[in-house]
Amino acid sequence: MSKLFNDFEEISSKAWKQKIQVDLKGADYNDTLIWKTPDGINVKPFYHADEFKDLPEVSKSKATDWKIAQAFEVNAAREANTQAKIAIEKGAEFIIFNINNSEIDINTLVEGIETGIHINASEFSIEFIESISSLKRKNISFNNDIIGHLGKTGNWFSNLKEDHLTFEKSVSNSNQIFVDLTHYQNAGANNVQQLAYALAHVNEYLNHLTNNSKKLDQLNVTFSVSVGSNYFFEIAKLRALRQLWSVLAKSYNANIDCKVIATPSRRNKTIYDYNVNMLRTTTECMSAVLGGANVICNQPYNKLFQNPTEFGERISRNQLLILKKESYFDAVNNPSDGSYYIESLTEQLSEKALELFKNIETNGGFLKQLKEGTIQRKIKESATEEQSAFNNGEITLLGTNKHPIADDKMASNLEKMPFLKIEKRKTLIVPIIEKRLSEELEAKRLKEE
Repeated sequence: MSKLFNDFEEISSKAWKQKIQVDLKGADYNDTLIWKTPDGINVKPFYHADEFKDLPEVSKSKATDWKIAQAFEVNAAREANTQAKIAIEKGAEFIIFNINNSEIDINTLVEGIETGIHINASEFSIEFIESISSLKRKNISFNNDIIGHLGKTGNWFSNLKEDHLTFEKSVSNSNQIFVDLTHYQNAGANNVQQLAYALAHVNEYLNHLTNNSKKLDQLNVTFSVSVGSNYFFEIAKLRALRQLWSVLAKSYNANIDCKVIATPSRRNKTIYDYNVNMLRTTTECMSAVLGGANVICNQPYNKLFQNPTEFGERISRNQLLILKKESYFDAVNNPSDGSYYIESLTEQLSEKALELFKNIETNGGFLKQLKEGTIQRKIKESATEEQSAFNNGEITLLGTNKHPIADDKMASNLEKMPFLKIEKRKTLIVPIIEKRLSEELEAKRLKEE
């Protein structure tokens, strides 16, 4: 093979561009073939090795270096424990428990489960932290993201001072920080915003811990990320997140490694022609795999409108099993390594996100801008632009705004309300509102059934 390729002369990117320019017959190369995304990323028709100062590094990691996760809503400890064990027998490698009841016994919940476990709780208290710490298990993580809770709900768990004291206690006990970024993507933030907000969000914690004389060299940081449908961009987003975290961590002498838990976006999921959701989640999970996520938790195709079903949970788990066991992701190194296109996207996303992060810090930091409503306003602007593109048909959701099935009826299948519901309550700040693109169109269709 080496002799065969030696017969071909190397062609520079300049020569390729000149050939393309001839074929365009007078049309401008930049205006015709280079397009810019809403977050300012330039996408070219081709990429070449001579456009890079240094060739992209090839990682040693394989595409199998991720765990198949399954999430459970916990209302009763024993029941959730049994469900988790059954899921593990059928292929799950990591369990996520979403606790909705403060009376749940943690010991009963995790009893006999040897896989990694992550716990999200609706309450955050010293008692909750101590109950997890008493287990003395290194493979259990938990959500201590007080700023994420503030952004989602508009309120602290208790108040600023008490929440930060509880946060400090959680870090002292576990040496871990969990940073939930999912609501940024699900609310409509573009990729650059998501990455910049991720940095600014975690930077608030690093600042606080440093100011309170906490050492960060053993700190374990986990990012929970929502993955959208723009396949290559989502791969680049996850790669950029790791690069940006490494840069930030070095400035604090913190551990530069981080863990990424990825889950498909809710923003592009639909209730009509809902089986298409399986196609959407499959490509999103593939982006997560190739982007280097450590844990991937798929979303059942019927999650929006039905209570958890055995079939829906099994299909979502099997999608990941097929990717891992039957798509050769267990036999190759990461296929995205060395891709000039992905490396270019990663570089551009990183640079623009770092620039936005610096702007946030210059203007008082993430928490200050949350309180002023700046972050919420910027996300809303991005979401409005994306919603307009969907309404105009520039963004396609098959079976919803493109090729809808006229006979598809959903009113009798709704077990829970799939639309945004705003509760009137007093909040300290304007919450970041998550909303799906197809909600208004679906609500109209439901009324016409």
